[in-house]
Amino acid sequence: MGIRLLEKLATIGPTFTTADARRVWGTKETVTRVLLSRLSKSGRVERLEKGKYLIIPLGAVNGKYTLHEFVLGSMLVRPYAIAYWSALHHHGLTDQMPSTVFVQTTARTKHLERKIAGVRYRVIRISGRKFFGEKREWLEGTEINITDREKTIIDCLDKVRYSGGLVDVGLALANGKLDIARLVDYTTRNGTSAVQRRLGYLCRFAGIDIIRPRPLPKSYVLLDPTVPPVGKKDPHWRIIVNIDVRELEELH
Repeated sequence: MGIRLLEKLATIGPTFTTADARRVWGTKETVTRVLLSRLSKSGRVERLEKGKYLIIPLGAVNGKYTLHEFVLGSMLVRPYAIAYWSALHHHGLTDQMPSTVFVQTTARTKHLERKIAGVRYRVIRISGRKFFGEKREWLEGTEINITDREKTIIDCLDKVRYSGGLVDVGLALANGKLDIARLVDYTTRNGTSAVQRRLGYLCRFAGIDIIRPRPLPKSYVLLDPTVPPVGKKDPHWRIIVNIDVRELEELH
């Protein structure tokens, strides 16, 4: 019986919710929970978190099998997009691999940080006007949402602590074969002066000409808000350069 139940569930994908199981099986809630408990104990499904499960293929071992971490991340919240450092690495814009999967959303959620199947996840909530620029990709037979290359850059400039480091973002601008018109459009849509100024400052190292918005606020912003506010001032972009940019200077 268990195999037949799993075959029905597998028609909707490798992951499912309690509601999915109830709908596919046509069972009442109490019966559904009992069946899921039995399948979990027998190692045929793994409980990812409350109400969410992963089907364990025949021959695989429960606890040692998992899907791509982005597929699991896609189950955490709706709407969502894999973003920030995770997307930066996925697109080949940095060699630095994050130890956490970053998931962007506009929804409220109680669990911002969690660990599933040995992988750490961080959910970042943003405003609706900043939620755009995602694309769909297939991973292990499942379609997931991930920010495109240009939106990934803008997001990393917006929330630097999830970027993996602004020097890597600067290197990505130089080497990432980006659509500059789209990058500028996304910066405007983001609507944050600090993002515009960080982008403009870093683009100079990459040989990209970005028009300086006018007028700029008189106050200065930190290039990297995650480190102490000590450094030289760039009057053109009104940026306090509080990180070591020598690696970027070598791009010239």
